[in-house]
Amino acid sequence: MESATSKSNPDQVSVELSSRRTGMSFQRTRMSADRTLMSVIRTSLSLISFGFTIFQVFEKLRDQAVISHAASARNFGMALVVLGILMLIGGIAYHLQFMGHLREERKAMTEAGLIHAQSSFPVSLTLITAAILLFIGIAAIVSMVFQVGPFG
Repeated sequence: MESATSKSNPDQVSVELSSRRTGMSFQRTRMSADRTLMSVIRTSLSLISFGFTIFQVFEKLRDQAVISHAASARNFGMALVVLGILMLIGGIAYHLQFMGHLREERKAMTEAGLIHAQSSFPVSLTLITAAILLFIGIAAIVSMVFQVGPFG
């Protein structure tokens, strides 16, 4: 009788450790998704800022009559800004979809008793930053197209 008790105790410890490792792997996966979104933010920010800068430089040169035709450079700048915005929208959509799937998987594993549901996923500051950059990018393209707004 005692051998069954001593054998089950190490098994319980092993199951508990495995459950904790699995729970921690969800946190690592969440952080990995945030890092992926940070990469999208960096690339989008570069595209938006380069595009806006190219647009503004050639707009100022045209306004000062240094050059007469700046349409192609201005269009290239706008294309970069639009590309940055589209990339950011795609990155945000992917992040939201991935996190939704991860939450569903975590919930299913919790209900099956495979992991403990003690820690929650905090609000993603990376996602908030991406949303703010998206609004800035949209304001920049509106400003470029219609010559209005804070960037005009």
